Order: sequence, then structure tokens, then C-alpha cells
Amino acid sequence: MSKNILVTGVSQGLGLAIARAVLNQGWTVSGVSRHLSDEYSMLQREHGDRARFHPFDLNRTDDVKAELFDKFLPFELPLHGYVNNAAVAYDDIVTNLDATRLRAMYEVNVFAPMMITRYAIRHMLFNRITGSIVHISSISVHTGYKGLAMYASTKGALEAFSKNTAREWGERSIRSNCVVAGFIETAMSGSLSAEQKQRIYQRTALKEATRIESVAATVVFLLGEGAASVTGQNIFVDSGTI
Repeated sequence: MSKNILVTGVSQGLGLAIARAVLNQGWTVSGVSRHLSDEYSMLQREHGDRARFHPFDLNRTDDVKAELFDKFLPFELPLHGYVNNAAVAYDDIVTNLDATRLRAMYEVNVFAPMMITRYAIRHMLFNRITGSIVHISSISVHTGYKGLAMYASTKGALEAFSKNTAREWGERSIRSNCVVAGFIETAMSGSLSAEQKQRIYQRTALKEATRIESVAATVVFLLGEGAASVTGQNIFVDSGTI
């Protein structure tokens, strides 16, 4: 069965890997990022019309309906899944907390995906689709890391939101799950030194970074029919951190 999957943050890193994995299933990606990257453009050349793209900055939460749904995902285009991958990180110790930066992070990491979920569910209901919502969470919610308290709080909010969404809409065959990703080598983690990364790896059972392809494959599983009975769950892909 062909599916149309909305994926945010497709320009690089995990979002790009998820988009590639979705396309490799023969499905369509409706990708969203602030800018069209060279890497995503390559996917468009490889997969043609199945690699759709719309530029949008998720801090514009008031424009989610008009920009994302009215223009890019109208009711005439069925939506089978939504992957909330886009996120920004504000890292610092709690005693240095800056309210302005915290609000800006919550705008992208929490408020935007909540608004997108609102309209994605309406879209699925209108088209009578068995839909799947997948939020990318973080292992920092479940085990502490110095400097990540504020970032982890945004992902913890998503986990609570997802579980309650699953309970609320399960009877209409709409599922919601979180993939709790471990430490991944991405641009977001590029500022860490080799020594800092090694300390993180030593906290895992596998003693290595979480593989980005493993996280992407888990997302695809949750979007597919094989996960039809999986909802309200946190699926850990973390190299055995917990």
C-alpha cells in the first residue's frame, strides 16, 4: 500500500535518514525543513515526485494550518503518517537558564508538533485513514546528562503528549508512539569533544553511538502495518543506555 508520510527536519541528519528509509519503502515523503538542502535535493532527483518538499520554519506555530496543510497537505492529498523529527537544542546548566531561549526551544520542539498533530489527525479523520504518528524523543528524558535539563524537558513533554494522544484517538485507528533515540552522531552533537562522546558511549551496553539507520528503520516499522497493534509506547533505540 502506498503511503504519504509528513516528516519534519528532513534537510540533514536523522530526518534525512528517515526520509530516505520511507522512500525506500516505496512510499511518498512530504518533507519539511527551513531550507532545501543539497542532500534532500539528491533524494528528489532519485525519487522524483515521491520526495515532496515545503520550506517552513517551525517556530511559526500560528502559520501551521495555512502554510503546511492548506498549501502543502490539503485534504485532497491523503496523509497516512506524521514523523515529528525537527528539533532545536538549548544546552546549558539550570542555573544559567534563559527564559527567552527556553521559550524559543519549546516553540519548535513542543508547540509546533502539537499543532501539526492537531491538523494531521483531522486530516486522517477526514480521509478515514488508519494513521500513525511518531515523535522522536531522547534518552536524556530517562537518564540525566549535564546541561540537557531544558532540552530533555521538551522531549518529556512530547512523550506525555504522545501517550495521551494514543489513548484519545485509538478508537479511530490513529496510533501515536515515541522513538527514544540514544546519542547519535549528528550536527547537533558536533560541538562535543571526542572525550565527551567516549564518556557517553561508555554508559551504553554496546559501547558505541546509536546508529542513525537503526532509528530510521524503527520509525518506518511504526509507520507500517506490522505495528498495527503498537500505540502509546516509548520504543528505545539507544545502544542499551537504559
